[in-house]
Amino acid sequence: MTIARTPDQIFVGMDENRGLTDAIGRRFEYLRLSLTDVCNFRCTYCLPEGYRKVHGRPHPLSIAEMIRAVRAFARLGLWKVRLTGGEPTLRSDFTQVARAIAAVPGIRHLAMTTNGYHLAERARAWRDAGISTINISVDSLDPARFAAITGHDRLAEVLRGVSAARAAGFDNVKLNAVLMRGVNDDELAAMIDFVAAHDLSLRFIEVMRTNDNVAFFGKHHLAGAAVADQLKAAGWQRLPRLPGAGPAVEYAHPAAKGRIGIIAPYSRDFCASCNRLRLSSEGKLHLCLFGDGGIDLRPLLQGDDENALVAQIVTLTATKAPAHRLSRGDSGATPHLASIGG
Repeated sequence: MTIARTPDQIFVGMDENRGLTDAIGRRFEYLRLSLTDVCNFRCTYCLPEGYRKVHGRPHPLSIAEMIRAVRAFARLGLWKVRLTGGEPTLRSDFTQVARAIAAVPGIRHLAMTTNGYHLAERARAWRDAGISTINISVDSLDPARFAAITGHDRLAEVLRGVSAARAAGFDNVKLNAVLMRGVNDDELAAMIDFVAAHDLSLRFIEVMRTNDNVAFFGKHHLAGAAVADQLKAAGWQRLPRLPGAGPAVEYAHPAAKGRIGIIAPYSRDFCASCNRLRLSSEGKLHLCLFGDGGIDLRPLLQGDDENALVAQIVTLTATKAPAHRLSRGDSGATPHLASIGG
């Protein structure tokens, strides 16, 4: 792809059938949009001491700024947006944000990730606002262990939220479970059985090293390959990757109602199929979750020159690195996953 030198020439040299691509040809269709870095849980692998406000930080993006961003990305062919945090639903205007983004021309799929806070009461409103799929963090099915991991005795509340999400008619309800050696790895069989009996998807996610959890990672990291081997031994079969899908490798079983996915960022060639970009709650474009930092788009998000914004996104995306450096013990500038939306 040839990078245009002026906003008016932004599409010159681009293959319109390919959309937004980087220097090695990866196509980007998926934007993870963080609404806030605030979270009300204290998960051991992310914010064990809880959220700590940093004085002097910019306020989160306004709805108008987010709409400008999503419109620009949609012009470049991105059609899937996921609302993340922190905990995105802590924003009092969350439903209005969802409704506004779902209405942007070109956005065909709006998803969200949540810890389940208020889900039981608000699932229907969020579905009506245009959110089509929802990911819910459930790191344990044991109430005491769930409380130990998250800092909150809310498993029953979260599971009521899962039921409410299914009743609300979301196209897909997914559970996210961070896989931790010596913490919840003895629940693998129970969690797989739970999903097999319900029309749900479960994502096992490897613990990822960040700047704030180095010791925790060293003690509790468990490779996703161990889960994959267990699934294959039990007759689960790998499914083909769907257009616009996230990073999970999915498995199905002929006797199971649900599906299992594995997100294993330490696996070989994990970055080869990357199709997503990230925009932080402060308006910084992150080309990689474990990159060296974000590039501030906020001045352009506060203006009216959409062509300049589109041109900047194209130019920056072309510089995306071929892969992260996690295998070398380098997690870039990411302090913790809540900081830029995971």
